[in-house]
Amino acid sequence: MTLSVCVIGGFKSVIREKIYSFWGHVQVVPYNDNPANIISPKPIHYSDTLMKLIQQDSQVASVSRFVVRPAIIQSKGQMEGLRLKGIDAAYQFPASLQLSGNAIQFSDTDYARQVILSRTTANKLLLNIGDDALFYFLESGSTAPRIRKMKVVGFYHTGMEDVDQYLAICDMRLLQHINNWTAQQINGYQIVARNEEYTTAIADRIFKNSELTAQTIQDSFPGIIDWLNIQDLSVRILLIIMTIVATITMGAALLILIVERAKITGILKALGLSNSATQSIFLYIAILTGGLGVLFGNIIALTICIVQQKTGFLKMSESTYFMDTVPMNINCWYIFLIDICTLLITVLCMWLPTIYVRRMQAAKVLQFK
Repeated sequence: MTLSVCVIGGFKSVIREKIYSFWGHVQVVPYNDNPANIISPKPIHYSDTLMKLIQQDSQVASVSRFVVRPAIIQSKGQMEGLRLKGIDAAYQFPASLQLSGNAIQFSDTDYARQVILSRTTANKLLLNIGDDALFYFLESGSTAPRIRKMKVVGFYHTGMEDVDQYLAICDMRLLQHINNWTAQQINGYQIVARNEEYTTAIADRIFKNSELTAQTIQDSFPGIIDWLNIQDLSVRILLIIMTIVATITMGAALLILIVERAKITGILKALGLSNSATQSIFLYIAILTGGLGVLFGNIIALTICIVQQKTGFLKMSESTYFMDTVPMNINCWYIFLIDICTLLITVLCMWLPTIYVRRMQAAKVLQFK
């Protein structure tokens, strides 16, 4: 049970962290019928008032502007469609993002002609750090695309197909120039909360104080969030099954113990020990056995979790699970709750076999022994 909770907790934590690494917890954007599509044809105007309002929120860790535009990248005879996310110099790359190479060098005079690609896209196009690639930007109503040559300065990797295959990072001013926007025109604001629990509250406050839509990451990636919620259901089912198995096993073991010690039970009753006192002896043994099982179970499970966190010796398919090692998230509160509930349920169910002690008659037991 402990391992199950640690694995699922780690799995959900890593997946959410990978999503937040690119899009934050809340996005402040124009209203869109499809929240999953953050590319809006019309820009919004950057507001210092709104920016200060968001920054003053105690539950907000950081806020930054962004511009998003679709493009086609071409290199060495290969072409791929992707979305370019434009950032500014204030953007902070999260530690969870596996970034190699260099960051974009922002200039005060002109936009940077540099791009950070995913390793997946780079491998498809046979690109290395320092190579040049052509980006084609299609214009509505025009037959000729706008072309820009950009240098690959770094790679990132999340392991999530929806991110790695379709996203790249560049200077926000480049996309503003391609869109014929001013420096004050953007697609939206990206907000990182201090804690995931604050996400909805932050979005509600921004929605009340601005004319823009504040959508959470759950609105932008509903499929992935629903998938993660299904994992919670899987854990509950697994814990229930394990509890039932443990209860039946311990109950059967205690019943066998009582039957094997029938002679001792008869002697104790013949000496005048009451039924309740005799029953308490076996219940004490059951509690001791269950307690030791919980103790050693925790030691073994936590040892595996800690070793896995340090070494990552348990592997998994990254193409299926978005990560190459089994994640572990040790939550002491969940482990304590599992221990208490398991022990109480198991002891409660083990109380039933001890009722058999009351039905034993000392004369009959000693007669046949």
